[in-house]
Amino acid sequence: MNRGQLAQRILVLVTLSLVAFGLVMVYSATSAAAAIGNGDPMTYLKRQGIYAALGIALMLAASRLDNRKLRLLAPPLVLVALGLCALLVLPPLVGIELAPEIKGARRWIPLGPASFQPSELAKVALLLFAAMVLARKGAPRTLGELWRPIGLLTCVFSALILLQPDLGTTISLVLMLAGMLVVAGVPTRVLAAAGGIAVTVGLAAIWVEPYRRARVLSFLDPWQDAQGSGFQNVQAIIGMGSGGLTGEGLGHGIQKINYLPEAHTDMIFAIVGEELGLVGTAAVIAAFGAFAFAGFAVALRCRNPFGKLVAAGVTSLVCGQAAVNLAAVMGIAPLTGIPLPFVSYGGSSLVILLGAVGIVLNIAGDERAPEKRAARRPALSDRRRRNGGPRPALARGGGSPARARGGGDVRRVAGSRRG
Repeated sequence: MNRGQLAQRILVLVTLSLVAFGLVMVYSATSAAAAIGNGDPMTYLKRQGIYAALGIALMLAASRLDNRKLRLLAPPLVLVALGLCALLVLPPLVGIELAPEIKGARRWIPLGPASFQPSELAKVALLLFAAMVLARKGAPRTLGELWRPIGLLTCVFSALILLQPDLGTTISLVLMLAGMLVVAGVPTRVLAAAGGIAVTVGLAAIWVEPYRRARVLSFLDPWQDAQGSGFQNVQAIIGMGSGGLTGEGLGHGIQKINYLPEAHTDMIFAIVGEELGLVGTAAVIAAFGAFAFAGFAVALRCRNPFGKLVAAGVTSLVCGQAAVNLAAVMGIAPLTGIPLPFVSYGGSSLVILLGAVGIVLNIAGDERAPEKRAARRPALSDRRRRNGGPRPALARGGGSPARARGGGDVRRVAGSRRG
């Protein structure tokens, strides 16, 4: 097995394992609340199972789609994502309600019994567009080159998403783009300048919004207001700490029962720590480490610049989002509302990320094609030898194979006559 095959198999194994593990943890985190709410403890599990089935189907379809054709899909996908994000924030400014407000945010468009989060589509749209531009124009050498058009589009998406409000997804976009720029070969000074601007804008967005400012201050000392702004931080720390080495046992945690807010979405890693302990949390972290290894291996082996950047972008998106979520739950970063990829409850994130993984699998398969052709060449040569050797080449200047084979005898006869 070569490295390309190994990376492809690791991606499939890790992704499906995390999805299956997520189904188990979603059921564990929601069964009690669902049973009390509507009498069916499997309510959330059924929904997440449907989302997982749709996502896996999309992953299989994307793995068979030629990734080079995605260049044509990037511009219309950007327009669709921009339009959907604008539908969430612009109509309420003129008194029109197209999306319900849930816990102070408008992030979802209702679609019958389900809902769709346009910011998840924005991630893939920006990824494909940035890969298309970088592959065509090369790595930007100045901030001006980076600004047009990638920086401008990133700012537009970020502004629309921050107005929802959703700082976590904005952070995911920036981390994804940063990974792509590094792989594209953007100079360090340009990356540093762009990073400084992004951090400054992010701090300003945190400071002007009271609830974001409260989150950051509570992260610095969550115990100062353990029943208020620091409640979620404190309960996550209690859940992580109470698990010990092997945990309380799957399904036996108590933090999910009206103690830890959003236990099945943003904070599901705290439930993993409480019920499966250090062993379970280490396994989850190792799984995302393996995903990063395989994803970047595919990107580095890819000879097509567009495919290389897409693979790097998807890997940066998944692992960057996971790193921010894990850091927040463990108390080493402020809470941002970012779900844990493949594990947290949520249909839009799960389906779109699985589709993105399918694109990476297609890129990995493309890189295996030359190896397959090279492996077939020796077998073809062996068959020719068994059939009597290669077909003779024609003599220069035309003629039949028979004349080419007999050329030497004719020359010898002619020489004997001259002698």
